[in-house]
Amino acid sequence: MGLDSATVKFLEQMAEGDGKPLHLMAPDEARAFGSAMAELAGPAPEMDRVTEVTVDRTDGEVRLRVLIPIENPRGVVVYYHGGGWVIGSIDESDTIARKLAERTACAVVLVDYRLAPEHPYPTAVDDSYAALEWVGENLAEIADAEAPLIVAGDSAGGNLAAVMAIRARDRGGPAIALQALIYPVTDSDFSRPSYASPENKLMLTREGMIWFWDHYVPESSRRKEPDASPLHADDLSGLPPAVILTAEFDVLRDEGEAYAERLTEANVPTDLKRYAGQMHGFFSLLMLPGSELGFQQVVKAVKACIAKARKAQLTR
Repeated sequence: MGLDSATVKFLEQMAEGDGKPLHLMAPDEARAFGSAMAELAGPAPEMDRVTEVTVDRTDGEVRLRVLIPIENPRGVVVYYHGGGWVIGSIDESDTIARKLAERTACAVVLVDYRLAPEHPYPTAVDDSYAALEWVGENLAEIADAEAPLIVAGDSAGGNLAAVMAIRARDRGGPAIALQALIYPVTDSDFSRPSYASPENKLMLTREGMIWFWDHYVPESSRRKEPDASPLHADDLSGLPPAVILTAEFDVLRDEGEAYAERLTEANVPTDLKRYAGQMHGFFSLLMLPGSELGFQQVVKAVKACIAKARKAQLTR
Protein backbone atom coordinates (compact mmCIF):
# COMPACT_ATOMS: atom_id res chain seq x y z
CA MET A 1 0.00 0.00 0.00
CA GLY A 2 1.01 3.62 -0.37
CA LEU A 3 1.29 6.35 2.23
CA ASP A 4 -1.93 6.92 4.12
CA SER A 5 -4.00 9.88 2.93
CA ALA A 6 -3.47 11.97 6.08
CA THR A 7 0.30 11.70 5.69
CA VAL A 8 0.12 12.61 1.99
CA LYS A 9 -1.88 15.72 2.84
CA PHE A 10 0.57 16.64 5.61
CA LEU A 11 3.54 16.33 3.23
CA GLU A 12 1.75 18.44 0.62
CA GLN A 13 1.24 21.17 3.20
CA MET A 14 4.88 20.93 4.23
CA ALA A 15 5.99 21.24 0.59
CA GLU A 16 4.10 24.52 0.28
CA GLY A 17 6.62 26.03 2.72
CA ASP A 18 9.35 25.53 0.10
CA GLY A 19 12.06 24.99 2.72
CA LYS A 20 15.45 23.57 1.88
CA PRO A 21 16.26 19.93 2.65
CA LEU A 22 17.75 19.00 6.01
CA HIS A 23 21.18 18.03 4.65
CA LEU A 24 21.64 21.56 3.29
CA MET A 25 20.82 23.23 6.62
CA ALA A 26 23.14 24.36 9.37
CA PRO A 27 22.40 22.75 12.77
CA ASP A 28 20.75 25.92 14.07
CA GLU A 29 18.44 26.04 11.04
CA ALA A 30 17.50 22.40 11.53
CA ARG A 31 16.79 23.02 15.22
CA ALA A 32 14.51 25.93 14.38
CA PHE A 33 12.61 23.72 11.93
CA GLY A 34 12.30 20.96 14.53
CA SER A 35 11.00 23.43 17.10
CA ALA A 36 8.34 24.66 14.66
CA MET A 37 7.29 21.07 13.97
CA ALA A 38 6.93 20.38 17.69
CA GLU A 39 4.39 23.18 18.00
CA LEU A 40 1.99 21.06 15.91
CA ALA A 41 1.69 18.52 18.75
CA GLY A 42 -1.29 20.29 20.30
CA PRO A 43 -2.28 20.65 23.96
CA ALA A 44 -0.64 18.50 26.60
CA PRO A 45 -2.36 16.76 29.55
CA GLU A 46 -1.92 18.22 33.02
CA MET A 47 0.33 16.28 35.38
CA ASP A 48 -0.01 15.73 39.11
CA ARG A 49 3.44 17.28 39.42
CA VAL A 50 6.47 18.17 37.30
CA THR A 51 10.02 18.37 38.60
CA GLU A 52 13.14 19.70 36.90
CA VAL A 53 16.38 17.97 37.90
CA THR A 54 20.02 18.55 36.99
CA VAL A 55 22.46 15.64 36.97
CA ASP A 56 26.07 16.77 37.30
CA ARG A 57 28.80 15.16 35.22
CA THR A 58 32.53 15.82 35.25
CA ASP A 59 32.35 17.76 31.98
CA GLY A 60 28.93 19.36 32.31
CA GLU A 61 25.37 18.64 33.35
CA VAL A 62 22.25 16.92 32.07
CA ARG A 63 18.79 18.36 32.60
CA LEU A 64 15.87 16.02 33.31
CA ARG A 65 12.14 16.65 33.47
CA VAL A 66 10.15 14.27 35.65
CA LEU A 67 6.48 14.09 34.66
CA ILE A 68 4.26 12.43 37.28
CA PRO A 69 0.65 11.92 36.14
CA ILE A 70 -0.84 10.48 39.35
CA GLU A 71 0.05 10.31 43.02
CA ASN A 72 1.44 6.77 42.86
CA PRO A 73 2.82 6.04 39.38
CA ARG A 74 2.78 2.39 38.33
CA GLY A 75 6.17 2.49 36.64
CA VAL A 76 8.86 4.84 35.35
CA VAL A 77 9.67 5.41 31.69
CA VAL A 78 12.97 7.09 30.82
CA TYR A 79 12.31 8.67 27.42
CA TYR A 80 15.04 9.74 24.99
CA HIS A 81 13.88 12.15 22.29
CA GLY A 82 14.68 11.85 18.60
CA GLY A 83 16.35 14.29 16.27
CA GLY A 84 19.47 12.57 14.95
CA TRP A 85 21.45 13.50 18.07
CA VAL A 86 21.59 17.04 16.59
CA ILE A 87 18.12 18.52 17.05
CA GLY A 88 15.28 18.06 19.53
CA SER A 89 14.87 18.81 23.22
CA ILE A 90 12.81 17.85 26.24
CA ASP A 91 10.62 20.92 25.63
CA GLU A 92 9.80 19.70 22.13
CA SER A 93 9.02 16.20 23.44
CA ASP A 94 6.98 17.38 26.40
CA THR A 95 3.54 16.79 24.88
CA ILE A 96 4.42 13.27 23.69
CA ALA A 97 5.82 12.42 27.11
CA ARG A 98 2.80 13.81 28.96
CA LYS A 99 0.44 11.79 26.80
CA LEU A 100 2.50 8.68 27.39
CA ALA A 101 2.46 9.36 31.14
CA GLU A 102 -1.30 9.92 31.17
CA ARG A 103 -2.11 6.77 29.22
CA THR A 104 0.25 4.42 31.06
CA ALA A 105 -0.11 5.94 34.58
CA CYS A 106 3.70 5.92 34.65
CA ALA A 107 6.10 8.69 35.52
CA VAL A 108 8.03 9.75 32.41
CA VAL A 109 11.53 11.17 32.72
CA LEU A 110 12.68 13.23 29.74
CA VAL A 111 16.45 13.43 29.19
CA ASP A 112 17.98 16.58 27.72
CA TYR A 113 21.20 14.92 26.56
CA ARG A 114 23.67 17.29 24.98
CA LEU A 115 23.60 17.58 21.21
CA ALA A 116 26.12 17.26 18.39
CA PRO A 117 28.07 18.78 16.74
CA GLU A 118 28.87 20.87 19.83
CA HIS A 119 28.98 17.65 21.87
CA PRO A 120 29.81 14.74 19.55
CA TYR A 121 29.67 11.02 20.34
CA PRO A 122 29.84 9.59 22.95
CA THR A 123 28.49 12.57 24.95
CA ALA A 124 24.83 11.75 24.25
CA VAL A 125 25.41 8.14 25.34
CA ASP A 126 27.21 9.10 28.53
CA ASP A 127 24.62 11.77 29.37
CA SER A 128 21.84 9.26 28.77
CA TYR A 129 23.42 6.68 31.05
CA ALA A 130 24.05 9.24 33.80
CA ALA A 131 20.34 10.07 33.63
CA LEU A 132 19.39 6.39 33.76
CA GLU A 133 21.59 5.84 36.81
CA TRP A 134 20.02 8.85 38.54
CA VAL A 135 16.54 7.46 37.88
CA GLY A 136 17.58 4.06 39.19
CA GLU A 137 18.92 5.63 42.38
CA ASN A 138 15.77 7.70 42.87
CA LEU A 139 13.13 5.18 41.80
CA ALA A 140 11.54 5.09 45.24
CA GLU A 141 11.09 8.88 45.26
CA ILE A 142 9.67 8.99 41.73
CA ALA A 143 7.28 6.04 42.04
CA ASP A 144 8.15 2.99 44.13
CA ALA A 145 11.38 1.11 44.71
CA GLU A 146 9.90 -1.95 42.95
CA ALA A 147 8.22 -0.06 40.13
CA PRO A 148 9.28 -1.39 36.70
CA LEU A 149 11.85 0.80 34.94
CA ILE A 150 11.42 1.17 31.19
CA VAL A 151 13.61 2.83 28.56
CA ALA A 152 12.03 4.25 25.43
CA GLY A 153 12.81 6.58 22.58
CA ASP A 154 12.15 7.46 18.96
CA SER A 155 14.68 7.49 16.12
CA ALA A 156 18.03 8.62 17.62
CA GLY A 157 16.29 8.34 20.98
CA GLY A 158 15.46 4.74 20.12
CA ASN A 159 19.16 4.25 19.43
CA LEU A 160 20.03 5.64 22.87
CA ALA A 161 17.35 3.52 24.58
CA ALA A 162 18.75 0.38 22.95
CA VAL A 163 22.29 1.31 23.96
CA MET A 164 21.11 1.99 27.53
CA ALA A 165 19.66 -1.52 27.78
CA ILE A 166 23.00 -3.01 26.71
CA ARG A 167 25.09 -0.74 28.92
CA ALA A 168 22.92 -1.35 31.99
CA ARG A 169 23.32 -5.11 31.46
CA ASP A 170 27.08 -4.88 30.99
CA ARG A 171 27.73 -2.45 33.86
CA GLY A 172 25.36 -3.91 36.41
CA GLY A 173 23.23 -0.79 36.15
CA PRO A 174 19.53 -0.28 36.86
CA ALA A 175 17.31 -3.28 36.12
CA ILE A 176 15.30 -2.49 33.00
CA ALA A 177 11.98 -4.25 32.53
CA LEU A 178 11.23 -3.21 28.93
CA GLN A 179 12.79 -1.34 26.02
CA ALA A 180 10.42 0.46 23.64
CA LEU A 181 12.26 1.33 20.43
CA ILE A 182 10.37 3.51 17.96
CA TYR A 183 11.88 3.40 14.44
CA PRO A 184 15.34 3.25 16.06
CA VAL A 185 18.71 3.99 14.49
CA THR A 186 20.70 0.78 15.02
CA ASP A 187 23.40 0.98 12.36
CA SER A 188 25.32 3.39 10.11
CA ASP A 189 25.05 1.34 6.92
CA PHE A 190 23.50 3.52 4.20
CA SER A 191 23.48 0.69 1.62
CA ARG A 192 20.42 -1.11 2.97
CA PRO A 193 17.45 -1.38 0.55
CA SER A 194 15.26 0.91 2.68
CA TYR A 195 17.82 3.69 2.15
CA ALA A 196 17.82 3.21 -1.63
CA SER A 197 14.04 3.06 -2.16
CA PRO A 198 12.75 6.27 -3.81
CA GLU A 199 9.44 5.79 -1.95
CA ASN A 200 11.23 6.40 1.36
CA LYS A 201 12.70 9.80 0.49
CA LEU A 202 10.21 11.73 2.59
CA MET A 203 10.81 13.71 5.79
CA LEU A 204 13.98 11.72 6.49
CA THR A 205 16.26 10.80 3.60
CA ARG A 206 19.53 8.95 3.10
CA GLU A 207 21.25 12.32 2.72
CA GLY A 208 19.66 13.51 5.94
CA MET A 209 20.92 10.48 7.88
CA ILE A 210 24.42 10.96 6.49
CA TRP A 211 24.20 14.59 7.68
CA PHE A 212 23.19 13.44 11.18
CA TRP A 213 25.96 10.85 11.41
CA ASP A 214 28.57 13.32 10.11
CA HIS A 215 27.69 15.66 12.97
CA TYR A 216 27.28 12.99 15.65
CA VAL A 217 30.21 10.66 14.88
CA PRO A 218 32.52 12.53 12.49
CA GLU A 219 35.12 9.76 12.79
CA SER A 220 33.51 7.17 10.50
CA SER A 221 35.77 4.44 11.91
CA ARG A 222 33.91 4.70 15.24
CA ARG A 223 30.40 4.34 13.84
CA LYS A 224 30.36 0.55 14.21
CA GLU A 225 31.06 0.76 17.95
CA PRO A 226 28.09 -0.79 19.83
CA ASP A 227 27.54 2.47 21.74
CA ALA A 228 26.89 4.13 18.37
CA SER A 229 25.38 1.23 16.40
CA PRO A 230 23.84 -1.34 18.78
CA LEU A 231 23.28 -3.75 15.88
CA HIS A 232 27.04 -4.40 16.07
CA ALA A 233 27.03 -5.50 19.71
CA ASP A 234 28.61 -8.95 19.97
CA ASP A 235 26.01 -10.27 22.39
CA LEU A 236 22.37 -9.23 22.77
CA SER A 237 21.36 -12.02 25.12
CA GLY A 238 20.02 -11.22 28.56
CA LEU A 239 18.52 -7.91 27.48
CA PRO A 240 15.04 -6.80 28.58
CA PRO A 241 12.03 -7.59 26.38
CA ALA A 242 11.64 -5.21 23.46
CA VAL A 243 8.76 -3.64 21.59
CA ILE A 244 9.94 -2.25 18.24
CA LEU A 245 7.97 -0.06 15.83
CA THR A 246 9.09 0.48 12.24
CA ALA A 247 7.45 2.37 9.38
CA GLU A 248 6.88 1.02 5.87
CA PHE A 249 8.25 4.19 4.25
CA ASP A 250 11.34 4.87 6.31
CA VAL A 251 15.03 4.73 5.47
CA LEU A 252 15.58 3.27 8.97
CA ARG A 253 13.09 0.43 8.48
CA ASP A 254 15.57 -2.30 7.58
CA GLU A 255 18.02 -1.66 10.41
CA GLY A 256 15.22 -1.52 12.98
CA GLU A 257 13.90 -4.86 11.77
CA ALA A 258 17.42 -6.32 11.62
CA TYR A 259 17.84 -5.38 15.28
CA ALA A 260 14.56 -7.08 16.13
CA GLU A 261 15.79 -10.20 14.34
CA ARG A 262 19.06 -10.20 16.30
CA LEU A 263 17.19 -9.80 19.58
CA THR A 264 14.93 -12.71 18.69
CA GLU A 265 17.95 -14.85 17.79
CA ALA A 266 19.36 -13.99 21.24
CA ASN A 267 16.13 -15.24 22.85
CA VAL A 268 15.03 -11.77 23.90
CA PRO A 269 11.19 -11.53 23.79
CA THR A 270 10.60 -9.08 20.94
CA ASP A 271 7.36 -7.59 19.63
CA LEU A 272 8.04 -6.09 16.19
CA LYS A 273 5.42 -4.31 14.13
CA ARG A 274 5.88 -2.58 10.78
CA TYR A 275 3.29 0.16 10.29
CA ALA A 276 1.93 0.05 6.78
CA GLY A 277 1.35 3.38 5.08
CA GLN A 278 3.48 5.28 7.60
CA MET A 279 6.71 7.25 7.28
CA HIS A 280 9.55 8.04 9.65
CA GLY A 281 8.33 10.35 12.41
CA PHE A 282 4.73 9.14 12.42
CA PHE A 283 4.75 8.41 16.17
CA SER A 284 5.61 11.99 17.14
CA LEU A 285 3.26 13.59 14.60
CA LEU A 286 0.40 13.50 17.07
CA MET A 287 -2.05 15.15 14.69
CA LEU A 288 -1.91 12.14 12.33
CA PRO A 289 -3.95 8.94 12.87
CA GLY A 290 -0.86 6.74 12.51
CA SER A 291 0.52 8.22 15.72
CA GLU A 292 -2.43 6.89 17.70
CA LEU A 293 -1.85 3.37 16.37
CA GLY A 294 1.78 3.51 17.47
CA PHE A 295 0.82 4.88 20.87
CA GLN A 296 -1.61 2.01 21.37
CA GLN A 297 1.15 -0.56 20.83
CA VAL A 298 3.58 1.15 23.21
CA VAL A 299 0.92 1.73 25.88
CA LYS A 300 -0.19 -1.91 25.64
CA ALA A 301 3.40 -3.12 26.04
CA VAL A 302 4.01 -0.84 29.05
CA LYS A 303 0.80 -1.97 30.76
CA ALA A 304 1.68 -5.63 30.16
CA CYS A 305 5.11 -5.00 31.65
CA ILE A 306 3.54 -3.44 34.76
CA ALA A 307 1.10 -6.34 35.13
CA LYS A 308 3.96 -8.84 34.87
CA ALA A 309 5.98 -6.96 37.50
CA ARG A 310 3.01 -6.87 39.90
CA LYS A 311 2.36 -10.58 39.43
CA ALA A 312 6.00 -11.31 40.21
CA GLN A 313 5.80 -9.23 43.39
CA LEU A 314 2.69 -11.10 44.57
CA THR A 315 4.26 -14.52 44.05
CA ARG A 316 7.38 -13.80 46.11
